[in-house]
Order: sequence, then structure tokens, then C-alpha cells
Amino acid sequence: MMPCETFDVNACAYGQVSRFRRGVSLYVAALGLLALAGCAAIPTIPEPSAPQSGIAIQPIRVRGPKGPLSQRATARLLKRLDAQAPDAGAFARHLVIEQAVAGSPLYSGNRVSILRDGPQTFEAMFSAIHQAQHYLYLEYYILQDVSYGGRQLGELLIERRHQGVRIDVVYDGIGSLSTPGDFFQRLRDAGINVRQFNPIDSPFSINDRDHRKILIADGSTAIVGGVNLSTDYQSGPSGSGAGAHQPDASMPRWHDTDLQIDGPAVRELKRLFEQHWQQQGGAPDELVADATQPTPQGDQVVRIIGSQGGQLLPRYYATLLSAIRSAASHIWITASYFVPTRQERQALARAARRGIDVRLLLPARSDSAAALAVQQSYYSGLLRAGVKIYEREDGILHSKTMVMDGVWSIVGSSNFDHRSVLFNDEVDAVVIGVTTGAQLDQFFQQDLQHARRIELAQWRQRPVSRKLSGYFWRLWQKLL
Repeated sequence: MMPCETFDVNACAYGQVSRFRRGVSLYVAALGLLALAGCAAIPTIPEPSAPQSGIAIQPIRVRGPKGPLSQRATARLLKRLDAQAPDAGAFARHLVIEQAVAGSPLYSGNRVSILRDGPQTFEAMFSAIHQAQHYLYLEYYILQDVSYGGRQLGELLIERRHQGVRIDVVYDGIGSLSTPGDFFQRLRDAGINVRQFNPIDSPFSINDRDHRKILIADGSTAIVGGVNLSTDYQSGPSGSGAGAHQPDASMPRWHDTDLQIDGPAVRELKRLFEQHWQQQGGAPDELVADATQPTPQGDQVVRIIGSQGGQLLPRYYATLLSAIRSAASHIWITASYFVPTRQERQALARAARRGIDVRLLLPARSDSAAALAVQQSYYSGLLRAGVKIYEREDGILHSKTMVMDGVWSIVGSSNFDHRSVLFNDEVDAVVIGVTTGAQLDQFFQQDLQHARRIELAQWRQRPVSRKLSGYFWRLWQKLL
């Protein structure tokens, strides 16, 4: 096949897209019908099918520090990313499908740092709060007065507010139910704007929760992922260093993953926060009108996906399925609550059957016994299909990460379960590039050293009581 001179999606499309472009058109059309029809159950995300005429595919949208990139600059960027992938056809196919379903642009010029577990993540969070010059946005499912380096979060926020930094805080009414009310009142008394997401006495469904974890400093730095501002992360061994806290050795260590993003993609996270703020009754003048554009900080390409409960077309769910279906060599997933939908199970099994190295790193213990029972009830079918399953045994696994082919990574708040599809407001970052992909690959392999592989023959011998428990809790899996 002759090499392409450009990466015009509607023409050559870096080598492979033209072969399935019409099929993708049908895919987009089917998604549109799905959104119009709507349903209370888990939506069915169609796969690209036989070529037929349909809606024209939008070109790949990439934004840089100064706004949208030109067609030529976009083509150069995509060509570089394509060269890093092990299979150009799979990369092209996935990129085009995700563009159709994600609803947000790619952002170039970002630096992405992987943060592991509580101590490292808290260090980055407290540092970002210390360094903020103008404003801070915090949005968390669980928000408690955590400590790091001898400082309490509350006293640090109040100190920064007295130093002139504007601070807006959103916390979930259910996730933060155990946080004493006087903590939030102290913040308000100091001049910090605080909003509770869907208070439990509101007319909203108790299921509709803000599961996001976002910290934004000055519109140029953001921390996002699975780590709550929760004292759970102060338990277990924390390593050494001047900033390390004194852990509670009697409690299990929580394992989790966040990303620190520096660069233009932070603008999308800022937009999502401000949208939530106003939806929850926050005044627009309590937000920061920041017209400056972040300067480029690195070479990573990032897409931010904000999902909201009740969406007719769940953006992250569609993106997740398209990612699994488009994999070329491997799919390595770390999931804290593995309660997969039928389509997710099918996609993983089909990927394994077509020769993709599919590995699941799941918890051996959990703060939700019901979710753990459902998770284990699906092992037999996935193992028969060739999926490799590992259970991590040292502590509580809370990470939500996926890395494919060493170049495509997803880290965020969305769990591999029904709640993140149907009810929760979530936020996830897709990172395209070998730097982040290779690091997540490495960390995944390191984590396997603390896990036990589940073998099918042995798994079939588990007690009947455990089998029955899994089948029972499957009936309630949408509420787990």
C-alpha cells in the first residue's frame, strides 16, 4: 500500500480509515437513534457494521494552547502518533470512532504525570494548592479533612483563601455524608464558596451522584483520577520522605491512580467544573473568568470525557467499548469494582478470542462484598474465552485504569460497572502517546507481582455457597 502524504480522515485517513469509513457512518447514525429513543436500562452501543451510506464523519479535532490546530498541523501530529502504534489500522479505526462518540476534542501540548496511591497523590495535591496564585477548584465524591506533611487540608485551604486565592468547592452529598458539617462551615466562614451536589433532602434521585475527583489550580494544572480526598488513603505503609504522613498500620492500604495534567487539556476540566457549579445553584460570579490559554508543557495528547448520569448516550461507556473493540495487541485493565455490562463482557471475550492479550487486575478484597461477589461470578466465562484474571491481595484496589497497545490509556473516576454508566457523573482522561502508555504498562506488570492468577480448573472447585452468592447479587448489580 502506498504511503499517505496527509492524514485527512475523509480521504486517505492515515492508511486504513477509508476501508471502514462508511461502516463508521452507520455506527454514528445508530448512536443517534439510540440517543433519541432512550431507555432506562443499560444502552446498547452498536458496533461498526457493513458499509452503507450515512452521515459524514467529522475530521479529527485537536486543540493546542492557542486554539484549534490547522489541518496540516493536525495531520503531522496524527502521523507521529500513528507511527508509535503497533498496528496503524487499529489506531486509525479507534481514533475515528472515538471522535464520533466522545463529544470533546483532543488537546495537544500536555505534560502527564502518573500518581500512585495516596501519599504520592496527596503530595501533588497539597503542592498544587500551595503553588496556586489565583484560584482553586475542588470537586470530590468524598471530601474529608485529610492531612499530609503535617498539614490539614482545611487549614491549608483557609490559609490560601486569606492570601487572596479564590476557592470553589463541590462535594457529593452521599459520598461525603460522614464528613462533619463544621468542616464545610469553617471553609464557608473563611470566604470559600462551597456547594453540595444533590443533597440527600433534594428531589433528585439518591442514585444520581457526583463521582468525580478533580483539583484545578489556576487553569493550568489539574489532578484527576480515582483518588478521593479521603482519610482511607492515610492507612497502610506510606514510604519515606519529609512529607510522608504517619499511617494507621492497622488499616489496609488503598491502591489507586491519578493523573496530574499540565497544559491545555485543563481548560476542558475547568469547563466541566463550572458547568456542575452552575447546575448545582452556584452563582456565575463565584467562578473565575480566566481568558488566558495555558502554555504547552509537554507532548502528550489528551481527551477529557465528562459523563453525566441519565445521558441517553453515555460518552465514556461508548468510548470504552470502542477502545476494547479496536485493540491491536493488548488490553490491560485495572478495575476496583468489576461489575461489567453484557456488552463489556462480550467485548473482552471477543478480544481475547481474536488473539489480543486481555488481562484484568481485580481486587481480592473490597469495601463492597456484593460487588466482589458479582465480579467473581463472571470469571468462568471470561477465563474460557482466554481472558487472564489476577486478584491483587495486598490491600484495597481502587484504581480505574486501562492501557491498550502501549499508546492508548484511560485513567479516571469511572468504574467498570453499571453505576458509572447509568447514574454517576464521572470524569476520565484519555491519553494518547507512548510515554504514558509505557509507564502504565510497567506499573501494571509491577502490580501483578502482588496478585494471584485465577486458573479456570481451580476456580471451578470453589464452594457452592460462593457461586450462589454471586448469582444472587447479579440480580442487584445495577445498584452496586
